[in-house]
Amino acid sequence: MSEKVLMKGNEALAEAAIAAGCRHYFGYPITPQTEVAAYMAKKMPKINGTFLQAESEIAAINMVIGAASAGKRAMTSSSSPGISLKSEGISYLAGCELPALIVNVQRGGPGLGGIQPSQSDYFQAIKGGGHGDYNLIVLAPASVQEMYSLAFKAFDLADKYRMPAMILADGTMGQMMEPVELVDGEVEKYEKPWATTGTANHEGRNIINSLSLAAPELEQWNLARYKKYKVIEENEVKYEEYLTEDAEIIIVAFGIASRVSKNAIDDARKAGIKVGMIRPITLWPFPKKALKEAAKKAKAFLSVELNMGQMVDDVKLAIDCARPVYFYGRTGGVIMSPEEIVGKLKEIVKGDAKQW
Repeated sequence: MSEKVLMKGNEALAEAAIAAGCRHYFGYPITPQTEVAAYMAKKMPKINGTFLQAESEIAAINMVIGAASAGKRAMTSSSSPGISLKSEGISYLAGCELPALIVNVQRGGPGLGGIQPSQSDYFQAIKGGGHGDYNLIVLAPASVQEMYSLAFKAFDLADKYRMPAMILADGTMGQMMEPVELVDGEVEKYEKPWATTGTANHEGRNIINSLSLAAPELEQWNLARYKKYKVIEENEVKYEEYLTEDAEIIIVAFGIASRVSKNAIDDARKAGIKVGMIRPITLWPFPKKALKEAAKKAKAFLSVELNMGQMVDDVKLAIDCARPVYFYGRTGGVIMSPEEIVGKLKEIVKGDAKQW
C-alpha cells in the first residue's frame, strides 16, 4: 500500500528513515534542516525510538558512533557548519567501518554564511571532510520524492558495505514541498556479527576500534577499505540521463541545479542548441563511465552548480580532459535561472565562453 502526501523534503527524509528502521536519531538544530530533528522529536517517542537533542554537533555524531557500533540503524542531520563540527566523528565512523546515515541540508558558506540553499559542501562530502583516507557513499536528491527514496537507499548501502553514507541535499530540497509517495516496503535486514551486543550470539567480545599503533597493520586496514570502495564504484553508481542521445553539449548538475538545468535544456533546444544532461545521483561513487561514454559524441561539457565550481575537476577527470569543460554557478544562496544557463550555452556555441 502507498499514498501520496504533501510534505517538506526534510519531513519526507525523516519519515523515510523511520520506515527504513531507524530508531536512533541524535542531532542539534540548525537551519535549513531543523525540520528533520523536529519531525524525529515528534515521531520517535511514539514508536519506542530514541530522539536526543545533543548538547552539540560533536556530541551528536559520537552518539551515532555508539548506536551504530551496537548494530542499530542510526542517523544524524545538520547543515554545513554543523557537518564541519561532526567531521572528526565521521572519520571515526569510516575508520571503524560503521554503517550510519549523515544528512547535510546545505546552506551558504563558508563560515556561518547564510541560511539560503547552496551546494558548496561538495568538496567536504566527496573528498572526505575529516582526516585520513576514506570515502562516504554520497547521494544527492533532486526532488522531495528522492529525499524519501534515497534515505532508504542510503541505509541499505551503509549496512551492505559497512560504512557511513551521506544524503547531500541543498537547502531547497529540505524546504520545498511536493507530493510524496510513501511506499511501505520490506526493510532490508543485514546480519551484523561484528556488533558490540555482548557475548550472547558469539564467542568472546566484539571490539570496535579505528586505532592501530602498528603502521603495517593500519596500512592493511586502509588497503582493505579501498578494495571495498572499488567494488562500490563498480556496482553502485546511480545517475539520470536527459536528452543525451544527440546532445553536443552535456550539462552535469545535481540537486536543485539539475531541476533548473532541465528547464534550460528545454528552452535551449527550442533555440536549436543540442544539449542534454547527466545528473549524478551518487556523487560518490561518481558516474565516470557515463561521462566518458558521453564524451565520445559530445563536443563540450557544462558543469552547473550552486558553488564556485567544485565538481568541475571531477567532470574533467571522468572524461580524461578529452573535451572542453565549462562552468556556470551561483553562490552565497543565490539560485540561477534557466535563462542564465541558456545564456551560458549560447556563449559556448558562439565560442565566447572561457573554460573553467
